[in-house]
Amino acid sequence: MSDENVMGSKISGLYKVLCKDNWSANTAGILIALLSILMLAWARPWGAVGAVRNWGEWIIYGVGLWDTLGFSELSDQPGAFLTHTGSVIGIAFVGGAFLSACLGGDFAFNIPPKLEMIKAMFAGIFMGVGATLAGGCNVGGFYNAIGNLSAHGFAMMLGLVIGAILGLKYVFWEMEHIEWGTTGGKTIELPGALKTVLGICALIALVYGVYCYAGSEDDGLHKLSGILAIAAALGYVFQRARWCMIQGFREPHMTGDCELAKSVALSVVILAAGIAIIKYRFSAMDDFDWYWMQYVRGTFGWGGVVGGILFAFGAIQAGGCGTGTLWRVGEGQIKLWIVTPFFGITCALGSLIVKLNELEGMEAFVEEEITNAGKLGSFLYLPNTFLGYGGTLALIFLVMGVWYVLVDWNEDTNKFTLEM
Repeated sequence: MSDENVMGSKISGLYKVLCKDNWSANTAGILIALLSILMLAWARPWGAVGAVRNWGEWIIYGVGLWDTLGFSELSDQPGAFLTHTGSVIGIAFVGGAFLSACLGGDFAFNIPPKLEMIKAMFAGIFMGVGATLAGGCNVGGFYNAIGNLSAHGFAMMLGLVIGAILGLKYVFWEMEHIEWGTTGGKTIELPGALKTVLGICALIALVYGVYCYAGSEDDGLHKLSGILAIAAALGYVFQRARWCMIQGFREPHMTGDCELAKSVALSVVILAAGIAIIKYRFSAMDDFDWYWMQYVRGTFGWGGVVGGILFAFGAIQAGGCGTGTLWRVGEGQIKLWIVTPFFGITCALGSLIVKLNELEGMEAFVEEEITNAGKLGSFLYLPNTFLGYGGTLALIFLVMGVWYVLVDWNEDTNKFTLEM
């Protein structure tokens, strides 16, 4: 074989690994943790709720209900799509997932049966209410919460376990008792060449966006360049590995499979270790940005638990959590296209209620300051307790280790697996 043929086969092999193969759950978990640490180091922690809430606000504004519902008491209009940080994260995340789906040949318009379309609307509402109470979705309320050393992440984690079990029980009941609308779904495939072209266009658009933000003299817009790039990489990794946190809570009780649960636990451990190093190193600085760096919510209590239950129940019906919804939007899952606006509108309305009623326990979620009045739970940044940074990491490692062992044990014993 000639040198040119060898080189061609190596390039083809690399393309297959990067764009075609499904990545392992552990590979994704490690990459997601590292990218999340980079996001914090660059600007702030990332999440999915900020994006869907902003999009929901624009829907409300577009249909003429902005003034009627009272949003005008807070602002004249929602934050602009391309300058609102949360929106940029969401757009980039979907764009990265779309890029992965197109280059990997996974993109298609998947139209669900009628029943799933109806469930999508209610699922979005449950997820929106849950995310409002818990201080975020599976990212801001659980993953990045624990990773950023906030106690409210443990509250939502407990709620996610309970909500996943309840959601599964409903799914099993539905399978036995409801037949209407369960058939009739279809998939509309696109030509392979068109998918490749669309993928290249998405890549060009993302790179162009990064350079446009990077060239701005405004510091806020300049920061968006890195945020756009990292969020797009996150979306790419999530889709390439089909990594969905809610599956980590669902599968041990549905099939006994613990692969995703173990990868989520591993990812949280890496994330927490990396972020603890950054925070410990810079916390003594006078200009330390505690709001973005702490990412703490006043929902360590009933808000986190109940919010987690409602969010997980909705996510099970939706077929995707906050991040799972966004990367599935990027690969053409129409059911999640329906979930997203209902999720966003509910988050927007929940945020409005919180602001207008001055629930200070949620101000870290919707305002510019971190305070807590105990309305939804406690504001508890774990390193500020007797644990310190070392004890906080030990606690996180212990909880994730116990979860890892329990789901691994369950895979062999099926003690926690529900019967249909």
